[in-house]
Amino acid sequence: MTTRLPKLVAFDLDYTLWDFWIDTHVHPPLKRHHVTGKVIDSQRKPKTIDFYRDVPQIMHRLQAAGVTIAACSRTDAPSLAREALDLILIPPRTGSDSSAKPIPAIKFFDQLEIYPSSKIRHFKKLHEKTGIPYDEMLFFDDEWRNQEVEELGT
Repeated sequence: MTTRLPKLVAFDLDYTLWDFWIDTHVHPPLKRHHVTGKVIDSQRKPKTIDFYRDVPQIMHRLQAAGVTIAACSRTDAPSLAREALDLILIPPRTGSDSSAKPIPAIKFFDQLEIYPSSKIRHFKKLHEKTGIPYDEMLFFDDEWRNQEVEELGT
């Protein structure tokens, strides 16, 4: 039996890659701690901004397999979401060279559709930009309403 991956895998951000809503739970500006490398926000008790535990290895595996990786988020704070993706560091792939350095998460994403709109619009833009057919796209999202992309064939 062979396993074939889709040509594009798209992820929502909030409660899919990280455990918060970027536009309501996170307070800018964000900063990366100079010693730990952890990203924190500006609350009195700072919130750590990071991916769920398994996300980094999933990103490494998809990238190594040549899959186009996209972020699709309807957040009202698109610049803050991009800033978080830029600051979060993904550790080197398990088993990689000991001299390998962490990589900003944003570098794993080939496409970013991060703005307030429907996921239908996000996926139409992805299709327009990449030429990848909808039936070769896989979407991960925690919200039931975003199943609307199924009408495109995603």
